[in-house]
Amino acid sequence: MAQTIETADKTPVSGTSWDYSKHAEFYQYRPNYAPKAIDMLVEYTGAKKTADFKVADIGAGTGNLTMLLLERGLNVTPVEPNDAMRKIGIDATKPYNIKWSDGTGTETGLESNKYNWTTFGSSFNVIDRELGLKEAHRIAPPPPQPAYFTCMWNHRNLSDPVQKTAEDVIEQFVPSYERGVRREDQRPFLEKHSALFKNICYIELDFDVDRTIDEYILAWRSVKNKYWDLDTKEGQELFGKITRQMRKILPSSFKIKYTTRAWTAEKAV
Repeated sequence: MAQTIETADKTPVSGTSWDYSKHAEFYQYRPNYAPKAIDMLVEYTGAKKTADFKVADIGAGTGNLTMLLLERGLNVTPVEPNDAMRKIGIDATKPYNIKWSDGTGTETGLESNKYNWTTFGSSFNVIDRELGLKEAHRIAPPPPQPAYFTCMWNHRNLSDPVQKTAEDVIEQFVPSYERGVRREDQRPFLEKHSALFKNICYIELDFDVDRTIDEYILAWRSVKNKYWDLDTKEGQELFGKITRQMRKILPSSFKIKYTTRAWTAEKAV
């Protein structure tokens, strides 16, 4: 059985335990990042003001963040190790005629000193973060050229009644439920590695999406965690119990709140 390997700071390392092949088709039900947050980051990095500005979107998955960057006219190279995820992403971005790369967050396979902005959309938590940051530093150009790192996630906003109810249901069946590194403030980690990236900018933006209960539960099928592995009978049974209870107490359709959180830093040297 595949095991999750962790670094000293308890960050899971990419490997077979983080194979999202059977989750890929459900990523379409996840809400994308808040467009205004992306606009703010594009403005902050000067991506549209710098000639030949290149973006490496690492752990691009099915292309959610990649699409938002492409729609803003940026030159993006998505990097994704999972074949199933990458195939969906390639299909989604066909109109832009871009080249996808088969690589990981710690070994992107990209050329050194070429990418002005390295983004990790919901992927920085599934790699060795220190090695990932070093890789982002390697592929970024030296000063005075602009060079930035961003890690970002969409979080279920637990001040929202629907999200809080869903969280309560999960904890009813999984009392030890933890949300992991993706929910942590990334500032302490980045400050610890200020020799690589400095001057941290944090953005947090709430947004609402309309969902049916079916769409909401399908989005949960894209989640891979240690509590319910849908490749196992036990995992399927637990997920079934959780989602049946969600269906009982949540309405058939609702407006629901998420929060996009992003940490951005400049290359130090």
